[in-house]
Amino acid sequence: MEHLVKRAKEGDAEAFIELIEANKQNMYKVSRGFLRDEADAADAMAETVLNCYEKIGSLKQDGYFKTWMIRILINNCKDILKRQNRSILTAEIPEQAEQASGGEILEFQEMIEPLKEQDRSIFTLYYVYGMKVREIADCMEMKESTIVTRLKRGREVLRSEMAEDREKGGRR
Repeated sequence: MEHLVKRAKEGDAEAFIELIEANKQNMYKVSRGFLRDEADAADAMAETVLNCYEKIGSLKQDGYFKTWMIRILINNCKDILKRQNRSILTAEIPEQAEQASGGEILEFQEMIEPLKEQDRSIFTLYYVYGMKVREIADCMEMKESTIVTRLKRGREVLRSEMAEDREKGGRR
C-alpha cells in the first residue's frame, strides 16, 4: 500500500485511484456511521476523495494514508452535519461486521444510545469498524488517553444502564 501512496504523491493518478478503490468500503462504512442519508454519505466520500487528491503531498508518513483519509472523511461528515444543523448520529450503521446479523447491529445501536454523541462515534469506530485506539485518536483529533478514557467511561455507563434494566425487569 505504501508504494501506491508514494506513486500517488509523485502524481501517478492510477496509483491514487487504486488507493481509493482499496479504501472505498471503509470510507462508506464510516460515512454511513456518521450520516443517515445515503446521498450525504456519497457527498462526504466525494469531497474526501477530492481533498485527498489535492493534499496527498502533505501526507507526512505514507503508512498512515488510511488514517489520514478517514480523518478527512470524518471532518467532511461533521461539516455536512453542521451545515444541516444536526448532531453527529451513529444510529444507522449499515453492513458492519460481516458476521453480525441485522438484529445484532440494531441491538448495538440501541445499547449505545445512552452515550453522548461523541462517545457513540468512538464506540462505533472501535467496536463496529475495528479501528485501533491510535487510529480513532488521529481521526477524532484527540489524545489516545482520551479515547481510552471515553471507552472506559462509556462501558461503565452501559453497565449501569444494563443493571438498571435488569432491576426493572426483575420487579415485574
